[in-house]
Amino acid sequence: MKLKYLMLLVVSTLVIGIDQATKTFIDRTMDIHSSITVVENFFNITYMRNRGAAFSFLAGFSYRLPFFILVSLVAVVVIAAFFRKLRPDQNFTAFALSLVFAGAVGNLIDRVRLGEVIDFLDVHWYGHHWPAFNVADSAICVGVFLLAIDMFIEERRQKRLKEPPPQQTG
Repeated sequence: MKLKYLMLLVVSTLVIGIDQATKTFIDRTMDIHSSITVVENFFNITYMRNRGAAFSFLAGFSYRLPFFILVSLVAVVVIAAFFRKLRPDQNFTAFALSLVFAGAVGNLIDRVRLGEVIDFLDVHWYGHHWPAFNVADSAICVGVFLLAIDMFIEERRQKRLKEPPPQQTG
């Protein structure tokens, strides 16, 4: 098995497993909207249900569930297509895409199973809360951040390959 596919399998299995296990634990042990303070005025575990996307975007849209399922499926297919085209030396890219893929699948499972996504990580500064999120969301964000770094590094690599070698004097 090629390293990139092994990486996809391992990363996806771990991320999806942790994502679904934490969501199941929260669902079974907490009441909706209940909160546990972890770090005062900074971080709580707060059980939320999100019918929309980030920041509850499109939560009231009447076709939101089929829309989000379709968008998730398209994302998974597009990521798989990009994955197939990776060069053997693009392990960093494979890792980043694996995170995004796993996050998309983790949230897709919730949407198919529950019609919404379970969120529970609540970062805030006193009364100013960032929208609650979950392990799948974190994997997507980290994966996209790593892809941005990878694109920067790849652009620099391509520029170096195009530069003529320095002239030697002799």
